[in-house]
Amino acid sequence: MTIPHPTGVHPAWLPPAAFRAAGSRRVLVLADEPTTAHGHTPAEGTAPTQGAAPADGAALVATVRAEVAEACGRHGGAVAALGQACDLVLALTSARALPPAAEAVRGPEIGPEGFLLGRQDGVTVVLADDPAGLLYGWFEVVRQGEAAFGPAGDHAPEAAPPAEPHRPELEPTEPHPPALEPTEPHRPAQRPAEPHRPAQRPAERHRPALKRRMLDHWDNIDVHPVMGQVERGYSGGSIFWRDGARCADLTRVRAYGRLLAASGINAVTVNNVNVHATEARLLTDRLGEVAAIAAELRPYGIRVHLSVNFASPIQLGGLPSADPLDESVREWWARTTERVYETIPDFGGYVVKADSEGQPGPFAYGRSHADGANTLADALAPHGGVVHWRAFVYNHRQDWRDRATDRARAAHDHFAPLDGQFRDNAILQVKHGPMDFQTREPVSPVIGAMPGTRLAVELQVTQEYTGQQRHVCYLPPMWSEVLGFRFRSEDTVADVATELVAVSNAGDDPYWTGHPLAQANLYAFGRLAWAPRSDPAAILDEWIGLTFPEAGEALRSTLHTMMDGSWRTYERYTAPLGVGFMVRPGHHYGPDVDGYEYTPWGTYHFADRDGIGVDRTRATGTGFTGQYPEPWSEVYESLAECPDELLLFFHHVPYEHVLRSGVTVVQHIYDTHFAGAEEAAALRPLWEKLAGEVDPALHARVKERLDEQIRCAEEWRDQVNTYFLRKSGVPDARGRRVY
Repeated sequence: MTIPHPTGVHPAWLPPAAFRAAGSRRVLVLADEPTTAHGHTPAEGTAPTQGAAPADGAALVATVRAEVAEACGRHGGAVAALGQACDLVLALTSARALPPAAEAVRGPEIGPEGFLLGRQDGVTVVLADDPAGLLYGWFEVVRQGEAAFGPAGDHAPEAAPPAEPHRPELEPTEPHPPALEPTEPHRPAQRPAEPHRPAQRPAERHRPALKRRMLDHWDNIDVHPVMGQVERGYSGGSIFWRDGARCADLTRVRAYGRLLAASGINAVTVNNVNVHATEARLLTDRLGEVAAIAAELRPYGIRVHLSVNFASPIQLGGLPSADPLDESVREWWARTTERVYETIPDFGGYVVKADSEGQPGPFAYGRSHADGANTLADALAPHGGVVHWRAFVYNHRQDWRDRATDRARAAHDHFAPLDGQFRDNAILQVKHGPMDFQTREPVSPVIGAMPGTRLAVELQVTQEYTGQQRHVCYLPPMWSEVLGFRFRSEDTVADVATELVAVSNAGDDPYWTGHPLAQANLYAFGRLAWAPRSDPAAILDEWIGLTFPEAGEALRSTLHTMMDGSWRTYERYTAPLGVGFMVRPGHHYGPDVDGYEYTPWGTYHFADRDGIGVDRTRATGTGFTGQYPEPWSEVYESLAECPDELLLFFHHVPYEHVLRSGVTVVQHIYDTHFAGAEEAAALRPLWEKLAGEVDPALHARVKERLDEQIRCAEEWRDQVNTYFLRKSGVPDARGRRVY
């Protein structure tokens, strides 16, 4: 096992210096090499545990040993043998002999992928029931740095309570917001060494809240004439595919797996959900290419999944039909899936986009989506695999004149009546909002409507509608609001969800994510998938501490200031009050207020001379509010109770409607767009002060992106404000320049 360090690639949140605290210690690794990731051999004929780590647990143990050896070799520590003095023990509970410090930490069963972290008699101990937990425990020690060898405190696993579904009402915006000043970081991720190290630290149990934490890659093998190598990708090409084939050098794929494991990810889909002709063959004659990728990710506990075309029995098998209830179709899927597992024994399963935006699906045969999903689920079940069936199904050829048809309603209309009809290994993958990853949306009512179905909540790390990695936009505060939303009881979205899935933002760019600061979104998704109640501000400081481990306070506090409120800054200068879109059609970058207004995509704002917004009420509109349970159906129905930040998503209101902040809708639009552009402009001088504090190439890349963000924010400000001045005839009350 060789630790990957691809040449010319930024190390992201795993630079060598981040390993100094652990690598300068004497480290003992105790792990009897198990047959499976959980340290035991499964009974003959039984399927692997769904969602478990890959079956080759010995590979994970080898990874831990290699990680420890490299860190110690680099930073002056030592790999200890049993019986020798040590400062850090990483051990499986099944190990034949544990030192006294580890025995003292041992407690009740830890659980899959989890670990105990404590300190006894001056020795820091990580105990895990399986090798995956051991690997995650190692990365937790790296994350804590010197704090792992001191008292408990900032890094205890109990996190902040889930975010409330809505923040306090929007405050009136100052006409000239003060320049941003660096603030004290919420929680530093690395600490300097202290002269005194307490000998004891109570054991803390860390284990993932969700057993599958997955990234979908919308990567194409062939360069698509419109969408390119990576659909909605803003970070160069694919790390998996190039020039119509698998990348010859997969070192970067293994490095990617290492980054993901360090953040808590354990599953990856390697191709686009829009499965084109070439990509469809990954299921059959090009399966070896998928197996090669799986081999690179396996040492870091990551299972590979594959997006497949619903019509594969026709396209690949030569059958006349893809009817999911046709026995020959079911047999084809079963045979094909068996061959997949013969090639990749720890294969995760399939991802399917069907009856959506031109993709084939069961509707062509008069079948339901449960029928379609269950056919694939039955083929996967004997092998322990799962199918992720996307709920992104709507009419993309809508007549813009028809106000009764509502894209927001579509997923609930199609899927809620099917609750309880999906197999246990069929996961319904639901976008977090009812539209399409907008800067502000309500939580999808589908998530609260299907208690008898396993659900994966889908987020988007790639910034399709949030600045495309040209703008600083730290998204976890938005995700935290979604995960903390409560439909009708104490259960949050995070409690209801079986899994968390996101569209990755990584590519072959030297900085992985195009904008170096966008790495924080990728890291934070993994951390929130592991622990959905975590504080986004604390995760941000973790990322800063790991990525810039030798940084001074000025860099840490400045980065925190620039990034922590950046989602709300982006929201201020783009589409107002939850109305969404207003972007250039096709590529979705930059302002175009009416760009989608007369198209068939169902993405309208209905602005006229009198007002703006979509009437989704039961009383006079599309009835979408009725898809929510109480109390939300009444909250969203009521103009008086609807949160201001979602007002235009649910209601068509006059421009002079007064928000709870005390300003009118049109004045709010003016104020926020001026404020958002000013906040964006304030980022540049903060970053310029950091010249010399970071690598010059990284500094130049961020400055280039900030320049574009400022330009684009001003364009948003001027186009949106001018549009609504001309529509409404109402001038800005503060007399600022509107064109």
